Amino acid sequence: MLVVETTPRFDNELVVVLDFIALDSVNRALIFYDELMEKLHNIPDNPYMYRQRDAMDDDTRELIYKGYSIPLYIDKTKGIVFILGIFNQNLWE
Repeated sequence: MLVVETTPRFDNELVVVLDFIALDSVNRALIFYDELMEKLHNIPDNPYMYRQRDAMDDDTRELIYKGYSIPLYIDKTKGIVFILGIFNQNLWE
C-alpha cells in the first residue's frame, strides 16, 4: 500500500496558492484546500491513472486540479507517493 507524503516545496507553494485565492475569498481558499487534500489522499488507490509527466519515467506523474499542476513521484521501493509541488501557469523546475 502506498502512502502520500508532501515535500517542503509543495507545502510552501501551496501556501502561496492559498494566499492568492484567499485575496478573493477565504471561503474559496478553504474549499480549494479541502478538495485538493481529498484528491491527494486518493492517489494511492490508483497512482498511475494520472498523466505521465516524463515520457522516459513512468513513475513521474501529474495531477491536474482546477488549472493547477501537481507533479508527483511514485517511489515503489519506499511505498511513498511524493507530492513535489503545485503550480499554475508559471514554469516549474
